[in-house]
Amino acid sequence: MLRRTIAASAIGNATEWYDYGVYAATATYLTDAFFPGELGTLGTMLGFAISFVLRPVGGFIWGPIGDRIGRKSVLALTIVLISLATALIGLLPTHAVAGVWAPVLLILLRVVQGFSTGGEYGGAATFMAEHAPDDKRGKYGSFLEFGTLGGFVMGSAVVLLLDLLLSDDQMSTWGWRLPFLLALPLGLIGLYLRSQVDESPVFEELEDDDKIEASPGREIIDLVREYWRPVLVMSGMVVALNVANYTLLAYQPTYLQNTIGMDTDTSTLVILIGELAMMAVIPFFGSWSDRVGRKPMWWSSLIGLFLLALPLYWLMGQGLAWAILGFVVLGLLYIPQLSTISATFPAMFPTQVRYAGFAISYNVSTAAFGGTAPLINEAVVDSSGWDLFPALYMMIACVIGMIAVCFLKETAGASIRGTDIPSQENDFRELVGMKAGS
Repeated sequence: MLRRTIAASAIGNATEWYDYGVYAATATYLTDAFFPGELGTLGTMLGFAISFVLRPVGGFIWGPIGDRIGRKSVLALTIVLISLATALIGLLPTHAVAGVWAPVLLILLRVVQGFSTGGEYGGAATFMAEHAPDDKRGKYGSFLEFGTLGGFVMGSAVVLLLDLLLSDDQMSTWGWRLPFLLALPLGLIGLYLRSQVDESPVFEELEDDDKIEASPGREIIDLVREYWRPVLVMSGMVVALNVANYTLLAYQPTYLQNTIGMDTDTSTLVILIGELAMMAVIPFFGSWSDRVGRKPMWWSSLIGLFLLALPLYWLMGQGLAWAILGFVVLGLLYIPQLSTISATFPAMFPTQVRYAGFAISYNVSTAAFGGTAPLINEAVVDSSGWDLFPALYMMIACVIGMIAVCFLKETAGASIRGTDIPSQENDFRELVGMKAGS
């Protein structure tokens, strides 16, 4: 059952991030098809960022529902919506055919994706964490992020393969559509896998004890009133996490092409090499966090990115081999954060508000800072001509993350059952109380 749960969560997450990988890798073709003109690239980046506007709304809706009816049901709905919206992008008319309606329809589908993602990621991480043993939550949770990178890799690899097989004219007219259409069968596979797993045992315990929140509205009120501290801590950590994430994984192809002058195939190859290196080490970092704790992993990543982002971005401008080296090192510095998300964030909230707490905190911060990172980077680089701005933006985000981590409670090995905020201190006090009582 645990293996099926890992597979179901990971492939659902891979389907979600496959879309982002395809969108980033086909940005040049999307610009020509939907946003012709001098500001075309900014239009494409806006199409990327706009999907994040609805993510907080999705978090506010899907999160409380997941805390009331269960994680499994919500995750089945979100994966269907994400895969269907992605596939429909592959069927849209271009600007040459439909005029202004072409970019409007593209943005509407991106909004649907964002709304669905608002419930997908927090739910999948919560579902995974609640199935995993307490002492191996980092190890098993890291496979969700393996799925994240797997989706990016698959999206980029499909586009690269089509670039090699098809002519430039074929890719610009119809070839770019094929990767988007592939999302539908991926979503159906994920839906089947999720239908074969049981509901989270931690949620079922809460349901059996009749401790489900009375209403979604009441849950949000309790979340703000009783759990504002973990909401703020997670929001700060997510600023650092997702500015790095969307700069490295979503904006990087555009950066390499427009700023450094690489062609599409070469920039995609650089991203693929970096993502494969990251995938190779994710499970090891996840397991490592079970032994040393989540906070040391975050500190090492944040400090490393803060110190090395600027020199590594400079290095990437010195040629292909240096670009590969710089991107791989940046990716490996980022992995200690990415590999521990599913172990760290769900454990910041008690069971009765866990889905909502994760989904709302994560998506509000992501919408404000993570999803806008490609748009901000592109706009500042275009207006200032300073190619190293993405590194500075990442450094500022890391400072915010460091402040937040100072207030993070260590939860490695702690139980996430029950209605109290998990922590190693709570488990220790409970153990001492049990010994005293005996």
